[in-house]
Amino acid sequence: MKVVKFGGSSVANAQQFQKVAHIVTSDEARKFVVVSAPGKRCKDDTKMTDLLITLAKKVMEDELYEGVLAQVVARYDEIVTDLHLSRDILDVISANLQQMIDTYRDQPERLLDALKASGEDNNAKLMAHYFRQLGYEAHYVNPKDAGIFVTDEPGNAQILPESYDQLARLNERSGILVIPGFFGYSRSGHIVTFPRGGSDITGSIVAAGVGAELYENFTDVDSIYCVNPSIVEHPCQLKELTYREMRELSYAGFSVFHDEALEPVYRRGIPVCVKNTNNPEAPGTMIVATRDHRERPVAGIASDTGFCSINVSKYLMNREIGFGRRLLQILEDEGISYEHTPSGIDNMSVILREEQLAGDIERRVLERIVKELRVDEVSIERDLALIMVVGEGMERSVGIAAKATAAFARANVNIEMINQGSSEVSMMFGVKADAVERAVRALYDVYF
Repeated sequence: MKVVKFGGSSVANAQQFQKVAHIVTSDEARKFVVVSAPGKRCKDDTKMTDLLITLAKKVMEDELYEGVLAQVVARYDEIVTDLHLSRDILDVISANLQQMIDTYRDQPERLLDALKASGEDNNAKLMAHYFRQLGYEAHYVNPKDAGIFVTDEPGNAQILPESYDQLARLNERSGILVIPGFFGYSRSGHIVTFPRGGSDITGSIVAAGVGAELYENFTDVDSIYCVNPSIVEHPCQLKELTYREMRELSYAGFSVFHDEALEPVYRRGIPVCVKNTNNPEAPGTMIVATRDHRERPVAGIASDTGFCSINVSKYLMNREIGFGRRLLQILEDEGISYEHTPSGIDNMSVILREEQLAGDIERRVLERIVKELRVDEVSIERDLALIMVVGEGMERSVGIAAKATAAFARANVNIEMINQGSSEVSMMFGVKADAVERAVRALYDVYF
C-alpha cells in the first residue's frame, strides 16, 4: 500500500488533474492521495497559496477583498469547467471562504492559516469529486477526521504523537482517500498550517501513520539532481539518496522536498520515491536508509543566499565560562534562530538569515553584545551564501575537502568560512553571494 502526494504544479489545472487520476488508478496500491493547492499554470502565473495570502492581507487591512476572492474561486471554476464537474461544488467553496473571513476577520493569525489551508482543502474536495465522476470509489477526508492533530502554532504546526494511532484507522476505510496537505487541527479545533511547503510533511505523516510500504512524492522533475539545474546545465540525476543526505540538501536549498518532511518516514524506515507527474514512467529518485557510497561519496551540492555573520572577538574568550550561551541567549531574546556557529579560541561567529536583523533588531543585538559580553570587537558581515557539499561517503573518503578548496582556488573564490559537522555528512562553505554560482560550478566539476 502506497501514499502518493502531488505538489502544486501537479494539480494546477484540469490537464494535470487528469494525469494525477491516471497515475493513481494505474496502481491499486495507491490508496492514499495527498494534494497541494493549485500551483502555477505557466511561468508568470500566481500560485493559489499566494492568492490566498493576498486575500487574507486585504481582509486584515480592512480593504476591498471581493476582487481577490473572485480570482480564487475562478481558479477552481476553470478546473471544474474543464473537467465537466458539477458546478454545485463552487458554491460550497465560495461559502466556505466567506465563512472563514467572517469568522476570523478580527484574528489575523487564524484568518491567515484558515485561508492558506483552504487552497489544499478545496483542491482535495475537487480531486475526490473527479475520481467519483470517473467511476471510482473515492472520499475526501478532512485532516480532523483523519486524526491529524498538531500544536497550536499558526504557520509552524508540529504533529502530535497521538495522531499516528488515529491515522492507522484509515486502513479500515475503502476506496481512494484524498487528504488535503499543509494543515492539521489543534486540540481546540482550530486550523493550523505547517511551514510553507508543508504538503510534503502531511504526505510523510500519513505514510507513517498508515504504515505505507512506499511514499511517492510527485513533482515536476524526473528525479532529484545533484545540483541546482539553473546553475549547472544538465546535471547528474540521483538514483538514490539517504534520509540524512536528503535532509541536509533540503535544508541547504534543494526545493524539491521540504526539509522537515523526512522525519516521520525516517523514524519508521519507509522509503520515499520522488517522481515526475508529467513523466511517471521515469524511475525517479529513491530516498532510503542506506546506499552504496563507494562510487559516489558526494551525493549533492546545495546553495542558498541571504545570510550574514555576526562576528565577535574577545581575548581569552575560551576561558570565559558561559560566553557562547549568553551570546545565543541575546539572539533568542530577539526571536532569532541561527544556522551555524564556527568559533576559535578568541572569536565566535553566528551565521543567520539576514532578514532576521530587519528594523531595529540589529542595533539592539549589537548593543547588547557590546554591553553584556564586553567584547573587544563585534561586526556584521553581509551578503553571504552558504554552500553545502553533502554525502555520507565523505567520512570514509580521503581528499574530499582538499578537492573543494582547490576548486575554489581555481575559480578565484575566497572562502569566508568553513564548517563541518561531527557526523561528516556535510561540509559547509561560506562565500560572498556574488561568487556562489561560480563556486558551485567549480565544485560540480571536481565531484561529478
